[in-house]
Formats: sequence, C-alpha cells, structure tokens
Amino acid sequence: MLEDLAPIVAILSIFGGITAMIVLPSYFKSKERREMQATLRAAIEKGQPVPPEMIDAMTRNVKVAPTALSDLRTGIIWVAVGVGIATFGYFVSYEEADAFHPMLGMGAIPGIVGLTYIVLSFFNPNKSKQP
Repeated sequence: MLEDLAPIVAILSIFGGITAMIVLPSYFKSKERREMQATLRAAIEKGQPVPPEMIDAMTRNVKVAPTALSDLRTGIIWVAVGVGIATFGYFVSYEEADAFHPMLGMGAIPGIVGLTYIVLSFFNPNKSKQP
C-alpha cells in the first residue's frame, strides 16, 4: 500500500516545490505592496504628508521595458541552461548510447527559448544607451 503511494508523493513533492518557489515570493511581494498602499492611503486620508522614502520604496521595483542588452543576456542564460542539461545527459549516459537523446531533447527547450531571446535582442527597438 505504501509502495504504491511513494511515486505519487515524490511527483507531488517535486512539482509542489517548484510551484512554491514560483508562487510564494510573488504572493508575499504583493501582500507587502498591498499593506504599503493601505498605509499610504490612510496617511493621505488623515492629511499627513507622504514621505519621499515611501514613494521611493513603492517605485523601486517598477518594471521597465526590456532593452536589447537585457534580451541578449536573458538569451545567453537560457542557452547556457540548455547546454548544461544536454551536457549533463551526455555525461550521465556515457555507457548507454540511447540514453543521451531524451536529455538532449530536454536541453533543446531552454536552448530554443534562449535563441529566441537572442534573435529578439536584434529586433528590440529599445536599444540600451552606452555610457
């Protein structure tokens, strides 16, 4: 009975951990932002001046449009992840010739995403300004 549940628990643990790493930080960040907005709203309703530090804290994490340089960097990272997965598959399966191909396929996914970012960096109208 317990042997039947082991694979299910393992799969749920893996995907649950990945989901938690993605969802929890964004949840806590949005919760912090909501609390800060409520504090700001209460201060404005009471007629108190808004401190510049609070405005700075609220505008610090505003996303800007991606530049060609940021697209290029993101693409290089994704290509490196794909090459890393493929290399891992090669070294793990050096005794079995057919075992390398699934890892090569898995490495191709982030590799293609990276190549797409690199191509997009050439077409991005937001060129980064050189100092």
